[in-house]
Amino acid sequence: MKSVSINRMSIRFGAITVLPEVTFDVAAGECFGLVGESGSGKSTILRCASMLTDSWTGDALIGGKSVREMGSDERCRALQMVFQDPYGSLHPRHSVRTVLSEPLKIHNIGDREDRMAQALRDVGLPADFIDRYPHQLSGGQRQRVAIARALILEPDVLFLDEPTSALDVSVQAEIINLLMRLREEKGFTYVMVSHDLAVIDHMCDRFAVMKSGDIVEILPREAIAGNQATAAYARELIGASLTYDRAV
Repeated sequence: MKSVSINRMSIRFGAITVLPEVTFDVAAGECFGLVGESGSGKSTILRCASMLTDSWTGDALIGGKSVREMGSDERCRALQMVFQDPYGSLHPRHSVRTVLSEPLKIHNIGDREDRMAQALRDVGLPADFIDRYPHQLSGGQRQRVAIARALILEPDVLFLDEPTSALDVSVQAEIINLLMRLREEKGFTYVMVSHDLAVIDHMCDRFAVMKSGDIVEILPREAIAGNQATAAYARELIGASLTYDRAV
């Protein structure tokens, strides 16, 4: 269980400044949400902090240590990321066994069969799924495999980039409940990107509302139900979500 700190993170793509200068802190064991319209920079923060993108300035700290000072092995053991699309994040020609065993081989970790079996149990999949391929799995099962892949190195922090948005509504609930159970059992720190304030309300302790790369306001989860935001854009965003939920 480790904290996450984003300090003055900034990135430009050509002439466009995507993140002007973002700063926020996530306590160890907390689930922190990032919400906002498409293009507001939510996923870019995760990609920068995980060093999938390295052309940014500022800093990101995991447990007080800069990700820039970590070797790739240490960084992968400290944090992992679950992507939005379970169809695209798994190689179509790689079996579940390959998906789960490769991180263990790269990091020279033993007891591979036991660890893979445990990872599948952790995400609620039977052990005989180990030799299946992505086309033999449903969308929800693929996302469970993607989560198992993130768990296999026993990280302290999980970055969740819209982990349920590509799934059917009933499957979304299963994955959300799975993530909540794993956090309770293993003490993960989550940083979660989502467009869905209902998901944020269900999972997160606090959340940041983003617009054009800036954090407009940071609020506790309880602020959603009564729309207690003070910033105009945050109130508008939460209000639109509440209106939609009532209409549905």
